[in-house]
Amino acid sequence: MIYAEMAMSLSRFSEIAPDPFSDVLAALGAQSVRGTGLEAAGEWALAFDGRMRLKFVAVTRGRCWLLLPDYSPEALVEGDVVLLSNTRYTVASDPAVEPIDGMPLYALPGHDMVRLGTGDETALMGGGSGFADGSAAFVLDALPRFLRVDRTSSTAEVVSKTLRFLRTEIGSAELGGSLVAERLAEILVVAAVRAFVATSPTTSTGWITALADPRIGKALRLLHGDVARSWTVPMLASAVGMSRSAFTQRFAERVGRPPLDYLTRWRMVLAQRKLNAGQTVAAVAAAVGYSSQSAFSHAFKRTLGHTPRSGG
Repeated sequence: MIYAEMAMSLSRFSEIAPDPFSDVLAALGAQSVRGTGLEAAGEWALAFDGRMRLKFVAVTRGRCWLLLPDYSPEALVEGDVVLLSNTRYTVASDPAVEPIDGMPLYALPGHDMVRLGTGDETALMGGGSGFADGSAAFVLDALPRFLRVDRTSSTAEVVSKTLRFLRTEIGSAELGGSLVAERLAEILVVAAVRAFVATSPTTSTGWITALADPRIGKALRLLHGDVARSWTVPMLASAVGMSRSAFTQRFAERVGRPPLDYLTRWRMVLAQRKLNAGQTVAAVAAAVGYSSQSAFSHAFKRTLGHTPRSGG
């Protein structure tokens, strides 16, 4: 029964049309971080290092504290889900408890569930998405280091159901349990980002939140849908029904950089991935919209700080 319900949820999840966020995750080689669990009682605190990844922490029973550099301690209760990016963090029964390093507890394969103390007053789950190479900043720079999923958001039901399925799979001895847990962790990250986008104010800056803007989101979908096209600002402005000046200003306000600057950065991120996969400079230049290798190399070095052949 639970797998039938999970299949229905995943089906509804996949029916949503592809968008630039999906495009970016696929192009950057997003890799699932395995789902993990924690059951704890008494006094405890675990510290985890910062990595270039998207990581969620969900409280499925009880309560705890989340401690982040430069943030006040965050009280979490059952049902809370937070998304973290590129930051160290500590989960604890109380902010005053001295933490131990939590990384070694999950280091060995198959050690997906950790139990502290002699009870299960608090239960947590974690997981997320990592990236295959150094392109993670394109995603992480567009998100805060910490965000709490709004329980009233349009994706709250997906988050809740996915958490329930993930809790069943973590530490499961069933066939394919680890693989299912990884995929569910990846789905939960995307659902959390959707909730963030849906509830972000229109003054938010970053290409991810800009996807919720009807006109700027359309422009982003056009750019990602045909990255090699010789786009101009007038073309994009006309396509979304705005004047050139109004479009340029609105795009810069919502995305954080001008339209063609954004396009160049995304092209170079794609180019780096293709070069790392062994494609030639000539093939990559053509694939991302450059008829001249010299023009491509100049743009690549200006954007990423090194030449296409240097490998960074």
